[in-house]
Amino acid sequence: MKYSIIVPVYNRPDEIGELLESLCSQTETDFEVIVVEDGSQIPCKDVCEKFASILDLHYYNKENSGPGMSRNYGAERSAGDYIIVLDSDVVLPDGYLAAINRELNQHPVDAFGGPDASHPSFTAIQKAISYSMTSFFTTGGIRGGKAKLDKFYPRSFNMGIRREVYAHLNGFAKMRFGEDIDFSYRIVEAGYSTRLFPEAWVWHKRRTDFRKFFRQVYNSGIARINLEKLHPGTLKLVHLLPMVFTVGVIALILASAVGRALMHYCPEGQWLWLFVCPWIPILLYSLIILINSTVCNKSLKVGILSVPAAFVQLMGYGFGFIESWWKRCVRKQDEFTAFEKNFYK
Repeated sequence: MKYSIIVPVYNRPDEIGELLESLCSQTETDFEVIVVEDGSQIPCKDVCEKFASILDLHYYNKENSGPGMSRNYGAERSAGDYIIVLDSDVVLPDGYLAAINRELNQHPVDAFGGPDASHPSFTAIQKAISYSMTSFFTTGGIRGGKAKLDKFYPRSFNMGIRREVYAHLNGFAKMRFGEDIDFSYRIVEAGYSTRLFPEAWVWHKRRTDFRKFFRQVYNSGIARINLEKLHPGTLKLVHLLPMVFTVGVIALILASAVGRALMHYCPEGQWLWLFVCPWIPILLYSLIILINSTVCNKSLKVGILSVPAAFVQLMGYGFGFIESWWKRCVRKQDEFTAFEKNFYK
């Protein structure tokens, strides 16, 4: 067995069905699928049984312990030379595994990952969220498949690793958020090779509304400080940009509010500039997002929705980062005291 595909699932039976269906169409067939039900209230066992005669599929149901521990649970029961972990909300193109095969045959590597993209069937909000997570104007385009100059750190929505490396590093930690980045850091720090496979991309649905998306990126912001504490020196300038963006937007809005208040007391209008000017950079950035997303997605509706998606993505991450910085760096709380709910026992 060459590949073991591990998929943790939590209350997403419909999504796992789409992923399994896409696995049935793979041109590379030397793989098994291990679905780990992570204590779901809405199990996907019935969905998995529909594919049991088509795929080499193994279904396990366990108590809730988080995605990292569920991946480890599946890896312990797998047989492949390479372990591939996927999120349950991804769909694979037919040539996904074939692309991985080509890359590994040409240039073997210890760990790898691929980019993500938006599927034509996604809703307008899903496409807008996908844009905000892959665009050059929000994340620098790295998650969309842009080549990096430094080390590549795979993410768990689309990550592969040699079995021996996985076992040597004891897999994922018990962190609830950022556990995939922690694992990637440990892979690189141990001296193993990693590489982006540009052609091994997936369609990634992510969250279906802005509220859920905000919570997701907020938790990612929290995780960034915790990751710096675990891996000193990994906090880069790019990780500070969402926080700077968040503080900047708030400062501009407050400045505009002050200008409006002063206009009330000075009706001649000499404070009009203070009321209007702070909105100019915000509107210019929004216009860039609107135009670029509209062109990329060929949809004005998606372009319009991409504006709030971009602000949710950047400011959600920024607020999480600020809270974590305050609790961990200023108040000197340890990770469990500061964010007890972010870790599984």
